Amino acid sequence: MAANMYRVGDYVYFENSSSNPLLIRRIEELNKTANGNVEAKVVCFYRRRDISSTLIALADKHARELEEEMENPEMANLPEKQKHQLRHRELFLSRQLESLPATHIRGKCCVTLLNETEALKSYLDREDAFFYSLVYDPQQKTLLADKGEIRVGNKFQADITDLLNEGEEDDRDLEKLEEKVWDPNSSLTEKQIDQFLVVARSVGTFARALDCSSSVRQPSLHMSAAAASRDITLFHAMDTLHTTGYDMTRAIAALVPQGGPVLCRDEMEEWSASEANLFEEALEKYGKDFTDIQQDFLPWKSLTSIIEYYYMWKTTDRYVQQKRLKAAEAESKLKQVYIPNYNKPNPNQLSNNIKPALVNGAAGAAGAVVPGAPGAGQTPGLGRACESCYTSSSFQWYSWGPPNMQCRLCASCWTYWKKYGGLKMPTRLDGERPGPNRNNLSPHGLPLRHSGSPKFAVKTRQAFYLQTTGLTRMARRICQDIIRPRYLARHPYLPVNTAAIKAECALRLPDGPKKPLSLKPVERKPLESVVRYLEAHPRPAKPDPPARGGSISTGSLTPIKSSPILNNGSPTILGKRTYEQHNGLDGSKSKGLTPQWDIMAKRMSEGGRPSVSLQDEVHELD
Repeated sequence: MAANMYRVGDYVYFENSSSNPLLIRRIEELNKTANGNVEAKVVCFYRRRDISSTLIALADKHARELEEEMENPEMANLPEKQKHQLRHRELFLSRQLESLPATHIRGKCCVTLLNETEALKSYLDREDAFFYSLVYDPQQKTLLADKGEIRVGNKFQADITDLLNEGEEDDRDLEKLEEKVWDPNSSLTEKQIDQFLVVARSVGTFARALDCSSSVRQPSLHMSAAAASRDITLFHAMDTLHTTGYDMTRAIAALVPQGGPVLCRDEMEEWSASEANLFEEALEKYGKDFTDIQQDFLPWKSLTSIIEYYYMWKTTDRYVQQKRLKAAEAESKLKQVYIPNYNKPNPNQLSNNIKPALVNGAAGAAGAVVPGAPGAGQTPGLGRACESCYTSSSFQWYSWGPPNMQCRLCASCWTYWKKYGGLKMPTRLDGERPGPNRNNLSPHGLPLRHSGSPKFAVKTRQAFYLQTTGLTRMARRICQDIIRPRYLARHPYLPVNTAAIKAECALRLPDGPKKPLSLKPVERKPLESVVRYLEAHPRPAKPDPPARGGSISTGSLTPIKSSPILNNGSPTILGKRTYEQHNGLDGSKSKGLTPQWDIMAKRMSEGGRPSVSLQDEVHELD
């Protein structure tokens, strides 16, 4: 019963999407609407996945600075998996308020301000525990450090000097350490001091009557007299007495110099009515966060002026009146609300008897479960494993990620995803996770159908050629005992610690430059010479094929059906030759195909004497 009772000030989970992680909010108010429903006015907290990568880099930088300031190397000594999970526990506070239906509450959590008194690892040991140290502004897209902290340390506590021994002199200059502003052992009696304070109030009232701006703010005599009776007038009167050596005659003369009576005002009197309204509005929004009040509402006021006005404002009737109104509103609002457990099935929940070809590529015939056998009632084991923990057995599976990827999570990892907004293991971007599970794919990377033949279940993948560097190929040879290539070839989806391999390779490589060797430059002929050669040796016209049924004349020099010479050039450059022309069959030349050099020799022998152009051509080819 108490677990389902939610009160103002509780940190709770809200669900706004069946597939996205839960929202984390703090209940500020519980209001009942006109139709009888309950709405919760909440403060928003944001996860790392909700803000931009630029702000995440700033948050990481702030965390490193905080770690150095605390002189606590705990974060650096944590394993990579715990560092990854600790990022899921970090939140960012915002000043944004929103109203959500109370029926969307899915449980309670704990959010605390990060401080040096608590170890980071303690958040991982507790369920539903989160921390924050920065304030996120969703409109301005900025991160600011939260002002709240336990002020312990050298920055906040004074260093107490050692106790002086008896008879030892203090070498410090006491005039620089303190200043005497009042002497209680003066020659004046208490009655004389009170009479002087009455004179000071009268002078202050008369000064306000002469001042035009004061007569507008305090149009009546009573208001002017009340303003003149404030502490600022009394402080000025007592300072005047002390500076004049407690001489009443000189002190009264100092209250009314030649220019007129001295007018002393405090912050309560200096502020206008519009500025006071702005301050009350800012106090309603930000509370006692005076820095934000100054930045957003009163930038022309100093921080000292705002703080001084706040403590004077608390002594007024206006503050007492607002406090009574808030108390009356709080009495009319709900103090707590009971929300029963949410038991409706999640739309991302996968049915255990779903068709094998449609979900995760599971083969139904191989994944059948015998009733009563161990593991009965679980999802077939030949489907894709969990994308987070790689388990292949779970009492319930949930679809996760883009629909075309057909990924799924087990029940434990799905709960972790909904609460903490991430996977238990580091993602592939962190360099620790392998590629997606492919235990039901054909050798070509295509999902297998129920019959065993490949079928495209998702979009066709584009082919690509992965060219490794020389240093990578060298690392395969040097670090074979770490990589174990034969074992990994039989287990292609096991993770490979590339960082450890790089570090070991750097140690085993001999000293010297780790740069890849420069390739030998290839000398190529200029384009002009190639063009001139092609112009001087155009391709001969292709002869017409003989008519069907006719015989080829014996005077034909070149057998058309054998191998044509392209551009009368070298067959090794421009000619196209078959496998038999390169290698022959059983060590002998092919009878059906005459090599091109034999064709050229036959031309020369049948012509008796080669022509000049042919001689030039042969000479150039040689």
